Amino acid sequence: MELDKDNCIKMNDGNKIPALGFGTYSPDEVQKSKCEEATKVAIEVGFRHIDGAFVYGTEEAVGRAVQQKIADGTVKREEIFYTGKLWSTFHRPELVRTCLEQSLRKLKFDYIDLFIIHNPMSLKPGADVLPVDENGKFIFDVVDLCQTWEAMEACKEAGLVKSIGVSNFNCRQLEMILNKPGLKYKPAVNQVECHPYFNQSKLLAFCKSKDILLEAYCALGSQRDKTWVDQSSPVLLEDPVLGAIAKKYNRSPALVALRYQLQRGIVVLFKTYTKKRIEENFQVFYFHLSEEDMKTIDGLNKNFSYVNLNGFLGHPQYPFKDE
Repeated sequence: MELDKDNCIKMNDGNKIPALGFGTYSPDEVQKSKCEEATKVAIEVGFRHIDGAFVYGTEEAVGRAVQQKIADGTVKREEIFYTGKLWSTFHRPELVRTCLEQSLRKLKFDYIDLFIIHNPMSLKPGADVLPVDENGKFIFDVVDLCQTWEAMEACKEAGLVKSIGVSNFNCRQLEMILNKPGLKYKPAVNQVECHPYFNQSKLLAFCKSKDILLEAYCALGSQRDKTWVDQSSPVLLEDPVLGAIAKKYNRSPALVALRYQLQRGIVVLFKTYTKKRIEENFQVFYFHLSEEDMKTIDGLNKNFSYVNLNGFLGHPQYPFKDE
């Protein structure tokens, strides 16, 4: 999966995706308020791939940032690659387009470049994005994801999205889609948690064999959001091995972690609202890790996941990680 001169990778449907993406997940209202300005800075620095989602609650802010950068001549809409995500309360096939159209309205876009199923666990449809019962347990829905995928394909054929994919799918769930009778389009990408402590080597090999791009979130460890992340978990960017390699190249541990994924053929996302870090992370294209250092980073793998999804315990699609 070679990068072209614009640092993009061609997907299995012929469309190109920028290999480095700017994430817009915001765990609280303070972070959400910074999203618009940070997205504008990212575009000014040179980022063209913006990763968002219906459930993030930041699509209006992202849309405003993109529209302002179009208005001032920095970019054209076709130069921006935006990823949106189908949330779990919209898995029923008749609801898929509803979710997409809500995102399009918030963004003020005519189309989304990549639309992916956010995760394979279906939740009860309704106004609550995280519906829970009186005991605080998630209320699941039972949906055939093959039917959800057919509705995704219909959105592509309607011209509302250019590419479609999935997120948090394991090999078994990917096989379910790939083996679906009458499949029109296979997933272009599978976006998953992936970093040196959880390098997803098995899933990466499977995706490569099926010409599906793997895309990494939590590539720098995690933002340590208390909703999903155990606060006692190790801090990836403080790992001494990563630190030593970073020192060798006169780069930050974050840049080394990002570069590691690019050299594995993985599209990589990062999220920071700090201008200095946004500018720094764009430097990932300007150095190369040796084969020896790549193997050393491979050796950090612990199959350790920062994102704790035990709330989905009992769902028919749980667990969705490949051990």
